Amino acid sequence: MSNVNEINETLSGPTAPKDPIERRSGFYIAFETIIEATARKGGRPSQELYLAGEQLKNKARLAGGITNEDILEHLETCEGFHQLVHSVGITVKPVNVSSDTIHFVFQNWGKTVMYETGTVLTKEIPMDGAEHIIVLSEYKWLEDDDVPGKFAFEFEKEGEMAEVTIKFYLNDGYEVPEFSPEDPVNYGSTMYKEMIAKSLVSKGNTLRLKNAIEKAKRGDDVTIAFIGGSITQGAGAKPIHSNCYAYKTYVQFKEKFAKGDGENVHFIKAGVGGTPSQFGMIRYERDILRDGKVKPDIVIIEFAVNDAGDETKGDCFESLVLKSLAATNNPAVILLFSVFPNDWNLQDRLAPVGYHYHLPMVSVKDAVVNQFNQSKNEGNIISKRQFFYDIYHPTNDGHTIMADCLMNLIEQVDQTARDFEDIQLLKEPIIGNSFKNVRLLDRRDGDKGVVIEEGSFTEYDTDLQMVEMDNHPSGRPQLPYNWMKPVGSENVSFKMTIRCKSLLLIFKDSGDSEFGKANVYINGEYARTFDPHKNNWTHCNAVILLNEAQCKDYTIEIKMVNEDKDKKFTILGFGYTVE
Repeated sequence: MSNVNEINETLSGPTAPKDPIERRSGFYIAFETIIEATARKGGRPSQELYLAGEQLKNKARLAGGITNEDILEHLETCEGFHQLVHSVGITVKPVNVSSDTIHFVFQNWGKTVMYETGTVLTKEIPMDGAEHIIVLSEYKWLEDDDVPGKFAFEFEKEGEMAEVTIKFYLNDGYEVPEFSPEDPVNYGSTMYKEMIAKSLVSKGNTLRLKNAIEKAKRGDDVTIAFIGGSITQGAGAKPIHSNCYAYKTYVQFKEKFAKGDGENVHFIKAGVGGTPSQFGMIRYERDILRDGKVKPDIVIIEFAVNDAGDETKGDCFESLVLKSLAATNNPAVILLFSVFPNDWNLQDRLAPVGYHYHLPMVSVKDAVVNQFNQSKNEGNIISKRQFFYDIYHPTNDGHTIMADCLMNLIEQVDQTARDFEDIQLLKEPIIGNSFKNVRLLDRRDGDKGVVIEEGSFTEYDTDLQMVEMDNHPSGRPQLPYNWMKPVGSENVSFKMTIRCKSLLLIFKDSGDSEFGKANVYINGEYARTFDPHKNNWTHCNAVILLNEAQCKDYTIEIKMVNEDKDKKFTILGFGYTVE
């Protein structure tokens, strides 16, 4: 990896006053944004802001208010970026830090090897609240630069936080409108409460949720659990474990309904970034039920912006909902529909599942989208810049609104008459229920009816997707009981014989060039090739291999493609059904 030299400047006062320098036209990429240090394997704890694809353009739209497509197109490539941007202004204010400076990194992705051959610009930035300017022409930029890749802010310790503002100043000939920061969100206003009220899609059948509320009021143990994608994990919230919508909902529920000191209300959070219900349904027993040790009373399911990756277009989601509802303690299941900055979610696909089983439902989209485009006089409460941390995730303000939307539903149900008959689960699904009994199979929890020959897949992969579970600030590895083929080993197939109706493979995506593609064969016939670089970052990828009406015997073989025979591939586990 090529690295340009750092510029270490000595800051000192001028010997005589100078005329002010005319400020260039510019726009924000981040404005008074809280960042938090996350542990990085082999590096310093850091907050990374990714820029490639649409991400930098969307930051310019959200934080800078840029609508000019010509300006936005310049941000797509390094060539266009340097035509447009003269300098980068960075302001850092300490929040919870042990150092006076922060290490700033600007890395371009390379044309030859994406993460290795582009320019890496580094600079120590004082955390003094003053703006520090990086003039791009003062650095050497490599010819292999392809696209702006990421900004990173490196801290001394995990969990440290700072407030960051990043502004691009433009070269002569480019002008953009001046940006005006919005007023803080007025959470106590009548207009705010009216916005939150719009999030209520349906109270559904009230029996289960009222039972949970009344248990809490009596002082009985009540567990509220959350499963979803990165928004449920807490992405965008700073700190991630205590400012995420899930934890805020739990705290509000406890303050509103718990008895005494609230110790009878318990919290489970199981959001995994970049994964749909297709993976959520497989990990439900381990991540929510904790292998049978926990029986949640309330389960909030949030996959409305993740399930574009669901191969079944809703069968996996409905299967997860049924799996949750079918527990012997009759938990209340709430469907939560989050939203992206482009006003998109899958509510139209998923809400029919909620109506079919008479479930309570909450839509953040219904609450916030219409007012995004209104003026303050027309009813705007919060702007997109204030609500969204990046192109996917809410800010602390956004997470607060999500929690308030959920609590609005729960409080409405508390004040509503009880339904005395429970919901009916024994009816035809509206989309599908093929996977409602899916089980996880990995190296720890095998099955006596399954025979496995590991072949070259003999090692454990420890460089895994890390997830902040429950109220813990540090990540926990997902699916550590896996099978990995190491670099340089013989290309001997992993083989499994299994009797099942459906089968899903969970494999590791990775940006590491040491990982390669693998073929899957079913009963000796080629089925599919899986490429861990398709998504190009370390996370869990669940894919369907089989989904049949009848249970049958199958032989599954996984083997590296010939051109990648010396590379790695990690089988994280399987999901399967037998009934």
